[in-house]
Amino acid sequence: METMKKHSSHSIKRSSTLFLQAVIVLIGIVTLALILIEPQLEGRNAHASLFQIYFNDPFLAYAYIGSVPFFVALFQAFKLLGYIGQNKVFSQAAVNTLKTIKYCAFITAGAIVAAGAYLRIAALSGNDDPAGAVMLGIIATFAAIVIGTAAAVFEKTLQSVVDIKSENDLTV
Repeated sequence: METMKKHSSHSIKRSSTLFLQAVIVLIGIVTLALILIEPQLEGRNAHASLFQIYFNDPFLAYAYIGSVPFFVALFQAFKLLGYIGQNKVFSQAAVNTLKTIKYCAFITAGAIVAAGAYLRIAALSGNDDPAGAVMLGIIATFAAIVIGTAAAVFEKTLQSVVDIKSENDLTV
C-alpha cells in the first residue's frame, strides 16, 4: 500500500512538472510569435517592406536583443522543473539555475527601464504619446523584479539546504 502511495504521488509530481514545462514552452512560443509579428501590425509600418520593418528600426533591434535574457530565463525555468521532476531539486545545479534566472530577471528589468526611458526621450522630440508603452514597461519591470527577487530568495534558501546536505554527507 505504501509503495502504491509513493508511486501515485511521484506520478502526480511528474505530471505537474510536465504540465508546467509545457506552459513554459507555450509562453516562449507565444512571446516569440508576438515579438516577430507585432512590428508588422504597427500603424507606421502599414506600407513598409519587411526589410524596412526589421532592419531600419534600431529600437526593434534593441527589443530583440533585450528579450534574450527573458528567453534564457524561460529555458532555465524549464531546466529547474526538470530537476524537480528527477528529484534533484536539492543540488548545486538547481541553485545555479536559480542564480541564472535571478540575473536574467534583473537584466530584463534593466532593459525594459532603458527602453521606457528611450521612448520617453524620443517622445519629447515628436508628437508620440508613449504613456501606454511606458505603463506596460512599468508593469513588466515590476514583474521581472518580483521574479528576480523570488529567485534570489529561493536560491539562498536552496543553497543553505545544499550546504547542510553536503556537510552531512561529509560527516557520515
